[in-house]
Parts: sequence; C-alpha cells; structure tokens
Amino acid sequence: MLPRHVQRLGRDWITHWNGSQLLTLNSPVSSCMRWARHSPPWASFPLPISADFSANWRFPPVFGPWRQFQNYNWHLDNYTQSCCFHLPNPSMKSEGEEPLTKKRRLSGQDDTSTPEQETNLSNQKGVSCLSVAQNEEKHSSKKGTIKRHWEYFCQQSKTMKIAKNKGSDQSNTGSDATFDFTVMSYNILSQNLLEDNSHLYKHCRQRLLFWTYRFPNILQEIKELDADVLCLQEVQEDHYRTEIKSSLESLGYHCEYKMRTGRKPDGCAICFKTSKFSLISSNPVEFFRRDIPLLDRDNVGLVLLLQPRFHCKASAAICIANTHLLYNPRRGDIKLTQLAMLLAEIASVAPQKHGSFCPVIICGDFNSVPGSPLYRFIKEGKLNYEGLAIGKVSGQEQFPRGQRILSIPIWPKKLGISQNCVYEIKQQQKEENAGEKLEAAKPDNPQEIVIASEKLSSKLRHHFKLSSVYSHYFPETGIPEVTTCHSRSAVTVDYIFYSAANDDTAAQPGAEDSFCGGLKLLGRLALLTEKDLWTVNGLPNENNSSDHLPLLAEFRLIER
Repeated sequence: MLPRHVQRLGRDWITHWNGSQLLTLNSPVSSCMRWARHSPPWASFPLPISADFSANWRFPPVFGPWRQFQNYNWHLDNYTQSCCFHLPNPSMKSEGEEPLTKKRRLSGQDDTSTPEQETNLSNQKGVSCLSVAQNEEKHSSKKGTIKRHWEYFCQQSKTMKIAKNKGSDQSNTGSDATFDFTVMSYNILSQNLLEDNSHLYKHCRQRLLFWTYRFPNILQEIKELDADVLCLQEVQEDHYRTEIKSSLESLGYHCEYKMRTGRKPDGCAICFKTSKFSLISSNPVEFFRRDIPLLDRDNVGLVLLLQPRFHCKASAAICIANTHLLYNPRRGDIKLTQLAMLLAEIASVAPQKHGSFCPVIICGDFNSVPGSPLYRFIKEGKLNYEGLAIGKVSGQEQFPRGQRILSIPIWPKKLGISQNCVYEIKQQQKEENAGEKLEAAKPDNPQEIVIASEKLSSKLRHHFKLSSVYSHYFPETGIPEVTTCHSRSAVTVDYIFYSAANDDTAAQPGAEDSFCGGLKLLGRLALLTEKDLWTVNGLPNENNSSDHLPLLAEFRLIER
C-alpha cells in the first residue's frame, strides 16, 4: 500500500530530460527503478527525475516531511551509478520493438522475445565466429560480449605482447635495436551527435545511450586495449574538458585536442603515453576557410610529431595524424580537398634530411569505403579525377545519379596547396630547382608543354607510401569487415594507414618509397562482420558504447 501523499500524485507529471526531451509518466505504478543496496518501500513507483543532477537538488514537497524521507537511506550517488529505468521512445511501440533492418538480419528469431533471450540465441548463432578467440586473452566476462582476437604477422610480436601483459617493461627486454608500439583509432560517438541523430539508434535501449552509461564503457575499453597512442574522433569538448582528459592523464597519457570550428561541439584528440614518447610539435588543421566557398564545413585534423624515448637514434621521429572528414556522401569535392589539406600539413611536419620523410601514421574516420576513389588515392598516391562524379568519390552511394562532375581543378589556387598535396611555397622551390635542369632539355615545340600541363591538372598525387592496417575482407569467406554499425548501415569508414617499410610482409602495394626506414606491422586486433555485431544487437550495445569499433595495431619502427 503506497503512502497517502504518494497516491495523491497526478498522472501527468512532466519533467525535462537533459533540457531537450520530455518524460511523461501516464502509466500505473510499475517496477522501473532500482537502487543499489537500498530498496525503500515505495521504490517501485516511477519517480520522474531529471538526468542532470546538481548539488542543490531537493525532493519535491509532495513527498511529505523530509525527516520521514530520511529513514529510507536514500543516496544520490547510488542512484546515479546504478539507476536502471527506461525512457519510452515515441517512435517505438515498446522496448522490445526493433527496426525492420535488424529484423531482417535476425530472421528466425521471435520478435517478441526478451532481450535476454535474444542474447542467448545470438550467442548460440555466433559460436563459430567466436571459436578463433577462445585461446586468446579474455578481456571481459560480460554477457553478450563478442571477443576480438589478435592477428599476428610476426611470431616475436606475440611473444612480446604476452610479456607486456605480464607487466614487463620493453626497456628491460634486452633488445636495444627495436622500438615497438601500438596505435588505436576510435570514433567514440559524440553525445551531441547521438542525440541529433537518434533515428540511427532505434535498436538501442534508451538507458544505453546516456553518457553516464557510455563513458565508463569507453574508458574501460581504452584501459583494456592499453594502446601507446590514441587517435580519438567525435570527442565532445565539454566531456573532454571535464572527464576524458583527466581520466586519460591518470592512465599515463599526454593529450592534444582540436575542436571543430563554428558551433560544432566535438573534435579530434591524439593522446600518447609519456613513458613511450615525447612531443616534438603539435599542429592543428582547420578545413574551414572563410574566403573559399568550397570549404564551408567545420571538420578538422591534428598532426603530432613524436619522438620515441628509447631504442632509437636521437633523430628518430614518428608523425601521427588524426582526422574526421566530412560525412556528406554527395560532396566528394570537399572530402578530397580536406584530405589534401591534411596531407599538405603532414608533408610540412614530417620531412627529414635528404628529402625523405619520417614514418607516418594516419588515423581517422574518413567517411569513405574501401576501394572508393578517395581510398585508392590514399593507398596508391595518385588519382585522376577527370570525369569522376562528385558522389562517387567516397563510395558511400552505389548509384549516384544526376550529380555533377568534379571540376578541374577541384580547389582554387588561393588555397595554397598544389595538386601534389603540398603547400605551394615548397612546391615552387622544388619547381625552381627542377626548372634549371629542364631549361637545357626544352623541347622544340612549346605547345607540347601546355598540353601536358593541362592533362596533369586533373591528377592528384602525394609522396607517401601508405598501407592499410586492415585488409577489409575476411580472406576465407570474402565477407566485408565492419568498423561501424547502426540502424541504417554497417560498413568500413575507419582506417589506420601507415608508412610501410620495405621488408613489411603485411604491407600492400603503395606509392614510391621516400621514407627513411618505415614501420613494420606486427599485429592487429581483428575486426568483425555485420552478422557478428547484430548477435549483440549492433552498436552501441551493453558493452560497446560507440557506434564504431576501435581499431588497434602494433608496429615496429625500422630505421635505415
């Protein structure tokens, strides 16, 4: 029997949730809340409380005298850490209802089954997918977790990783000639973008989408994977300032951050372990240009030059770049220009003696699929975009129709970046040096030079030899790997590109070798298929709190 003052509560009590959503309680008394360790007699009543608590918060007077309320051993901390209630989504009839795309993928399951039954059935279906990981280290014992296993390209890498997990320091291994390190690229899903695109997460229970639930999961993933360098995208500025930066610094990272321009509240961060690297320079890149109409978007990049702390020559350096390119599938011209701006900044940061570059790693969410023209440009170092439709650049749309062809050149000359993706000042210096040699061998017909220059104007180039850490398809089945999965799609858009050393057996063909040494890929954390991810209700889910998977690779620095 509820207390009399509780029974007098109205049926239509409306309160704000996070300042943007309204929570309306028009249902009878039900069990929708739990408190850790304390269960007062009225705990089954659906109490409407704003998700944003403050130190001055007090219970409404309708609950009667505060002294009577104190007897229930209420603790606000207990509530914020373990509350478990469901906010009804007006676009879904019930908590168990799922979008049609998921129902098609999980055909054969009962649509009315409970989430626990779905998880159990999904685990049975995914046994074959998980068998590879059974002998690997167990990162988590949570129910419904899909374990990802390490793929090794070097037997010594596996041995060293086991030693690392046992707590040994690489500096004590006795190998003074090598420097091994790990790099993670992870789009952690900005809370602001999540709420602005709620239609992508209709398959998720609402409580899984709260930042207070998501951040501990994301931090736990970072702790368990324990990368030496973190490249994070969609890092919301207020969360970075109040929680993320301090949490990562407590784990031994130094953090550099670049917020998007305009009114966009998120950005890119690169964090590295101070025990492994020291910072030489930090170089933010803003893609927005007020004087160029093409570049009216607020995406950014960040380029760091890091120096390894041991096992290397004093002049050794590694360039780490991180970016999140424009999403819009129909604006390939903007995507290519943003990429060229990032490559130009890398080319200005990474050069070493004799015209070579230090090893480069480029991470990020490129909003482009494998095999697309933008992807091939990164891998092959060249792209002839003459006649290319603007919507085909990223490969996100299979049948772009009625779209204009990319203009030649794509970006105006006043951007100051050449078709070789370097700043024009440095390009002019190279051309002046080369011009003296060409003067003596000048052809008899000057018209041939004009025609040749016109043909080259539609060709983009860069001077980096880059390989992708991932192959994007499972070799046994040909099924695509997936880096992001939500209600609308499941594709690969996240990458780690690196400067492959000549003796890197895992490297794929790339541009000409202009590097002083390079990087050898020792291992990578395997990705999953779309089917694998839907066995745990896609992304985000109970244990993975972003709509992207973290990418993780281990490298060895090779010096000449």
